[in-house]
Amino acid sequence: MDLELASPLGVFQLQRLPFRKNELLRAWDAADEYLLNHLAAAGIAEHGSIVILNDSFGALAVSLSAYRPTAMSDSWLSQQATRINLALNRIDHERVRLLDSLSLPEADIDYLLIKIPKTMALLEYQLHRLKPLLKADCRVIAAGMVKTLPPNAWKLLERLVGPTQPSLAVKKARLIFAQVDPNLQLPENPYPTRYQLENSDLSVCNHANVFSRDSLDIGTRFLLEHLPQNPEYYDFIDLGCGNGIVGVMLAKQNPNARIGFIDESFMAIASAKENFAAAFADSRQANFLVADCLSDYPENSADCIVCNPPFHQQHTIGDHIAWQMFRQSHKVLRKGGELRVIGNRHLNYHLALKKLFGNCRQVAANAKFVIFSSEKV
Repeated sequence: MDLELASPLGVFQLQRLPFRKNELLRAWDAADEYLLNHLAAAGIAEHGSIVILNDSFGALAVSLSAYRPTAMSDSWLSQQATRINLALNRIDHERVRLLDSLSLPEADIDYLLIKIPKTMALLEYQLHRLKPLLKADCRVIAAGMVKTLPPNAWKLLERLVGPTQPSLAVKKARLIFAQVDPNLQLPENPYPTRYQLENSDLSVCNHANVFSRDSLDIGTRFLLEHLPQNPEYYDFIDLGCGNGIVGVMLAKQNPNARIGFIDESFMAIASAKENFAAAFADSRQANFLVADCLSDYPENSADCIVCNPPFHQQHTIGDHIAWQMFRQSHKVLRKGGELRVIGNRHLNYHLALKKLFGNCRQVAANAKFVIFSSEKV
């Protein structure tokens, strides 16, 4: 696979994360190319303040690094890929300022460059937060592939920024130009959302990029009915924790246990922190980590890992993240430790689990989901 992105702004080597042998996908798409070509043709102010939203693997940030942009993302993998790709191209890491999705730039914005995310709630939250920082003549340009552009992206930009104008499609990519309306009155930011957890007095907090923001999703509901119950387990990990409800319930069922929450989404970890604090106040402690699965966890350090692996990365569907979670879980678990996994029936996780652990048993199943357990022997 070609690793070089060529545009009028330069030629750059780029890699995706997580690393995979014989990677078949590029670290950028035609929408990145379209946006960079447009900026080069239109000209970029030398001292303009550039903010980039949702750059997948740093293609935009690296290409625009000469202008010292700020790149904002909810993805730890995106930020780490940006760091790696800056180093790969021998670019000083200080040329790109990386901010998580809950932070704000320090200065007003001359260019707001947006890769349209899969989750419109994330974009809605971002526009709410950034609109007051947009200069009246700020150039707001959103980019995306036609097949994945949500139909309400235009309306959202118009509602929270100002009038929009779409470009013609080029290589199945499109740009959306938004003109800042300084007189536009922003509605109240609806995020984070909260709902009452079923059969509980817990009010659940969900930041904008967390899955199933308005209610408990059916997979988690099923998993909560079949959590591990072994009094010998002490160190638990809620892997890919989302809003952390699984870890919170593990903590409730195991009063003396230590719980670790891990997700690559900054908003997921922020939600998990709020929900754990709401459940236990200052009476319990937990570990919260924004990371690439279990890459930073020591071997033989956990008794039980519970996870609901994602089967997509942005718009790319695949089981590579699930495989990574399973392999790393095997290393992190102590001997006799358990990995408990829920997944859609068609994903056939039992095949991977049996190959990696040498064993796999079905804990429960319904019409849509299956829960499996594998023990490290």
